[in-house]
Amino acid sequence: MKGWGTVVDANLVTWALLAIIALSLYQGVRRGASGSVKRLASFLGEAVLTVLAVALAAIAASELSPGLQTWLAERSLSRPSADSAALRQFFYTVVTGLRDLPLLRFAALFLIAYMLIRLAAGLAAKAILPGSPGTAASPSSSGGIVSRTTGGALGAALGTGRALLLTATLFAYCALFPLGPLTDYIQQSGLYREVAAQIIRPAAGIVLEERLPVFAKAMSGELDQLWQKRYDVIDAELPGDVVAAALSVTKEHEGDKAKARALYDWVGTRISYDDDKVRAYEELGEWREQNPEATFVTRKGVCIDYARLYAAMARAVGLDVRVVTGLGYDGRGGYGAHAWNEIYANEEQRWIPLDSTWAKTGNWFDSPGFADTHIRQGGVTG
Repeated sequence: MKGWGTVVDANLVTWALLAIIALSLYQGVRRGASGSVKRLASFLGEAVLTVLAVALAAIAASELSPGLQTWLAERSLSRPSADSAALRQFFYTVVTGLRDLPLLRFAALFLIAYMLIRLAAGLAAKAILPGSPGTAASPSSSGGIVSRTTGGALGAALGTGRALLLTATLFAYCALFPLGPLTDYIQQSGLYREVAAQIIRPAAGIVLEERLPVFAKAMSGELDQLWQKRYDVIDAELPGDVVAAALSVTKEHEGDKAKARALYDWVGTRISYDDDKVRAYEELGEWREQNPEATFVTRKGVCIDYARLYAAMARAVGLDVRVVTGLGYDGRGGYGAHAWNEIYANEEQRWIPLDSTWAKTGNWFDSPGFADTHIRQGGVTG
């Protein structure tokens, strides 16, 4: 480590931290001892209240989450039609997201509980504590040099607390976004590095460096799932020709798995991969959105189009189906964005993975190596 004597540099983060301390020291001198004591006490009280509110909100969210999930699962919520009002579509997406995504449900309950706790604490403080003076002490009424010196010391302590709070925030940012646009610059600050190494990491390094990124990644995955749920709405209305085809394909098959396999064979052999659509996206940044009806009519599409058409046909014959997004093996040692399906086979009491996009290259219906070539990244809808 460089030590505290060599941490001052030209980095803006360093100067921001020093400016916070210097400004607080100056304000402390102006306020004097009594005013600075009140400010420091207010800052410490706010910090303690925040920690308690966070802890209580986390406990409340953990306790309430299972009950909310059960209550939402018992509600009869019908999928809105594709042409229904945007507010109704939004409501359906949010409610089903809260029902199906545990981290999203916890986060929503946590925020509500935290705000209620802070509101209750604020109302209680107003009811119990007398009103504080409207203005801080002026330099002339600060009580002289001793009071100002004491106030400056208290102001510096307050500034140090504020600087530590900013450092912790920056530390969390660097942990969440190790390749972020500002991460390298922040970590070049000598003062930041020293404070992070000596105080932040020993105090909360495990939470900020290890658990927070894991939680954030999991939460990001759930938000991806919530985004994918839009297909439940926009693909809810099943075109007549798609329904007729699905019924025709599965009419001689019994059981969920047999019907799912028949639909897999049909979609996998009837739809051709749209290389022009891929080139338009990769070279021109042009994404050509298409619904299952368009894929069915044109007989062309990319992986998400295969998956959406398969899901529509599966729903038409009463199958419980998912659209899954993630990464697919590209055959050259890497992975690329991909989409596929899962159907629930009641006779086997399990979800069966299938990839109709790859059907022409081999058997990708419940194949043994499916998980080795398909990496789920949170996107599930159905």
